[in-house]
Amino acid sequence: MRVYTFPDPVLHEICEPVEVGDKAMARHAKSMLKQMYKSDGVGLAGPQVGLLKRIVVIDTDYVTEDEDGNLLPSRSLVLINPEIVDHSEEQIPSKEGCISLPGLSVDVKRWEWVKVKCLDADYNEVEHVGDGLFGVCMQHEIDHLDGMTLIERADPIARLKALREYQSANGQ
Repeated sequence: MRVYTFPDPVLHEICEPVEVGDKAMARHAKSMLKQMYKSDGVGLAGPQVGLLKRIVVIDTDYVTEDEDGNLLPSRSLVLINPEIVDHSEEQIPSKEGCISLPGLSVDVKRWEWVKVKCLDADYNEVEHVGDGLFGVCMQHEIDHLDGMTLIERADPIARLKALREYQSANGQ
């Protein structure tokens, strides 16, 4: 499994819903989690690894280290067919990075909190309410499922600045 980076067209595809009971999703989720940890990320969405399905993995709770000083996950989540069903009225500034935009931080605005309805890895319906990093991460990853990256989420001036920085950092 590889991570696709901006401006690959796969990052702008709108993902199809996962069929309930699709047994391949457990394997994909496991591979996505491995790739997310390998990339030092806290979230990863299907299109970032070329999977055009509505699946997201998240782990914002790193708390322990192994003998080599590597952070270990304390709680990982699989969100299948996630959708934001409620959110705060207020938006807050967020400085975000992305595995698909390595080396770049972009200023965007996100809702202060969100409520997300989805299926878990066992296809049980669940809801997650999140603020802080967890809330931002859910919004960020759901954007990926809808074909949107940080570049599109940023206001026009921040978008131009981010594109210049990214192109400069990647020799483009």
